[in-house]
Amino acid sequence: MTNGNEIDAIHGIIVPIIYLLSSILFILGLKRMSRIITARDGNRLAAFAMLLAVIGTLLDIGLVDYKWIIIGLIIGGTIGAITAIKVKMTAMPEMVALFNGSGGAASVTVALAVVWFKIIDSGANQLASEIMGSSQAITVGLSILIGSVTLSGSFIAYLKLQGKLNKGEPILLPARHLWSLLLILAALGLSGYFAFYAKDTATLGTTILMVTGASLILGVLLVIPIGSGDMPVVVSLLNSYSGLAACATGFVLNNYVLIISGALVGSAGMILTNIMCVAMDRSLLNVLVGGFGVQPTKAESKDEYNNVTSAGPEEVAMVLKDAESVIFVPGYGLAVAQAQHAVKEMADLLEIRGIKVRYAIHPVAGRMPGHMNILLAEANVSYEQLFEMDNINSEFKTTDVAILLGANDICNPVALTDPESSIYGMPILNVHEAHSVFIVKRSLSPGYAGIKNPLFEAPNASMCYGDAKQMINDFIYEIKALPN
Repeated sequence: MTNGNEIDAIHGIIVPIIYLLSSILFILGLKRMSRIITARDGNRLAAFAMLLAVIGTLLDIGLVDYKWIIIGLIIGGTIGAITAIKVKMTAMPEMVALFNGSGGAASVTVALAVVWFKIIDSGANQLASEIMGSSQAITVGLSILIGSVTLSGSFIAYLKLQGKLNKGEPILLPARHLWSLLLILAALGLSGYFAFYAKDTATLGTTILMVTGASLILGVLLVIPIGSGDMPVVVSLLNSYSGLAACATGFVLNNYVLIISGALVGSAGMILTNIMCVAMDRSLLNVLVGGFGVQPTKAESKDEYNNVTSAGPEEVAMVLKDAESVIFVPGYGLAVAQAQHAVKEMADLLEIRGIKVRYAIHPVAGRMPGHMNILLAEANVSYEQLFEMDNINSEFKTTDVAILLGANDICNPVALTDPESSIYGMPILNVHEAHSVFIVKRSLSPGYAGIKNPLFEAPNASMCYGDAKQMINDFIYEIKALPN
């Protein structure tokens, strides 16, 4: 049996050391995840930091029925492992949305549990601020508010990304901004009433449930008017919300490592959201207002293309025969076709022929930040060949061949030339400046922005219609047939 001195030692020395070490590892892991070459190590560090945080928390609580802890670990670990193994790379944004929602749900559940056991179950007819303390009573409301918004908002984001809710298009409800404002004020007002005015347990319980309900509805209203074109930004923002919810829950529980880790997630998510908004030349407020791509201007209407040139694998191989440099531009089509390994094989063949090969990565290519980097790393593409937009854009003018793999909006020249376009001002990859451009795509369908891409009709561009993986394999076949 643990005596008093041992308990004091655990709470006074061991737990703080574990929390400190966990916090340091969280920071180091996040730092290493900021670079492609060290991202895997950073992820491992962060995972180990989380393990330490869990161990420290269990030691801090002391009296724990480990039977339920083990059952939870087995069930949660099994679900997580199976999901991670089976999920397709194209569905990774949806998985991240579900992770964010799960984080929000956890924060709400913990906060409600604290309210139940500390206030409702005790039967004390006192103010929540008197029972829990003012700061704890306030953060209970904030934890439930932010967590509930994250939960319902993430679920809507998941449905949007899956195309199961209005095919991903914005849903513009009448007076939606007014309703959202009223719900925010209601949730904050009820949180204040819960903390400082409600006394009897019935009123306290009803009030906090009303906060939860208003916040869940608010999360839905905040996300449904946003189109799927902006959903990667929303997922990143919801990730930040999940961190803030965890941070608030840390104050509720007086758990320092939860406060620190939640703050890290919240700030990192907000920084990433800002990076993506800059990459799309859209303010965060503009994204949150919603309706992106609902009403394209006349110049953006999906008119038929009139001067499109197509090319077959043999023609592509003949152009590559005399090329000295090639830039691959991966997009969502690469992820859908799982063509990364075929692209790596093709790049190896080109390098054998003395051709310089590079990959241009746009910050919002695919469906989430780092989507293309992960795919190419999976195929063992050298990190040194991956170039961010700002570092490679000036190179297209001197590049012989650019090969687009399902990319669309991130290479659309109207972002540079048409002030009336909804994507005007958005930084793009200057693919149109390459000597020859081959666009591997199933059809002439528009990208997420829902607008026409004049690059498809450019005199230096040719369409290569088909599945990206099959088309690249056809390229490989023709390249192998070329004379040395």
